[in-house]
Amino acid sequence: MQPRPAAVRLLVPGNILHNSGGNVYNASLVRGLAQLGVSATVERVDGNWPVGSSEDRRRFARLLGEGSAAPDEGQAAGGTVTIVDGLIASGAPEALEAAAAAGQPPWILLHMVLLDHPQLEIRALSAAAGVICTSGSVAAEITRRHGTRNVHVALPGTDMGEPAEGSDPPHLVSIAALLPNKDQLIVLGALSLLQDLQWTAALVGSDEADPGYARDVRAALQESGLEARVRLAGELKGQELENEWHAADLSLLVSKVEAFGMAVTESLARGVPVVVRAGTGAVEALNLGAQHGTTPEGDESPLPGAVVVLDSDPAPLAEALRSWLTSPERQAAWRRAALAGREQLPGWDATARCVLDVIGAATPQAGHS
Repeated sequence: MQPRPAAVRLLVPGNILHNSGGNVYNASLVRGLAQLGVSATVERVDGNWPVGSSEDRRRFARLLGEGSAAPDEGQAAGGTVTIVDGLIASGAPEALEAAAAAGQPPWILLHMVLLDHPQLEIRALSAAAGVICTSGSVAAEITRRHGTRNVHVALPGTDMGEPAEGSDPPHLVSIAALLPNKDQLIVLGALSLLQDLQWTAALVGSDEADPGYARDVRAALQESGLEARVRLAGELKGQELENEWHAADLSLLVSKVEAFGMAVTESLARGVPVVVRAGTGAVEALNLGAQHGTTPEGDESPLPGAVVVLDSDPAPLAEALRSWLTSPERQAAWRRAALAGREQLPGWDATARCVLDVIGAATPQAGHS
């Protein structure tokens, strides 16, 4: 058995306040570590991340130096290991370089690639003890971009929910903050092409993450004439969110860029099939709940949803939704696949064990050659 640290510090960006996938992952990881008997704490780092001001970076450097043990002490003797969210680390490489020079390199927990600042990112990855990616797509991308070594994958876990009951007419949900990348506008564009069919929909997510885009979504909804059928629910939590899932028959995650898409596995955990955009990490999440092989009838096992090729035209998404809305057989097949897929999803205990296995291994090395 690998030695494991007695404590883990997770430094996270203080300016990401909405219910993002990264925030959910971070909180769930800490909870999972604690359940495995490891003292785990979250420390919020104030600043305009991913690339903070000079003062932001100095503040982070001070926090990074507090409470960390050298690699041999932290891993072999049950000390403290520090993990830094990639949104901070990739924008403040000098702090990681200083920590590495002092013999205390932290690990980086990378939720996404920092597209706009590759030179900062490569310096941070090179100085880290190692990199834990939250999806295979992110691990493949940073390896391709930077030749990064000592890269590991700890996929998000899932909290199993009760199977959704669904609605009549069918109810569609999109669970994501209102952000340009999440592309709720293309969802509204597709729904506007389906007004001859019976359905309802809800866009569930924070309207405060990007107020300008949220205004655009509201304006598009008003212009489409769908206000009686599409609800802007805002960010929901707890029982309110569970109620929304319980009423759902299909969910949509059509982000332009997506590292994994935890909304996909959260949907499958309730037996709700999902439509995702091709070429994004959401496809990886959808396949996590896919049955591979053939059915007893000899047919290929269906995906618990569909992968749609999209650019800026909503027509392909509308076509995929129309084919589902007008085919009870397809609805039943996707539902069966989603219910079967929910049994395959890993829990957060698996994520926590994976992270412990990684940081409890032999003394890490720099991430880039």
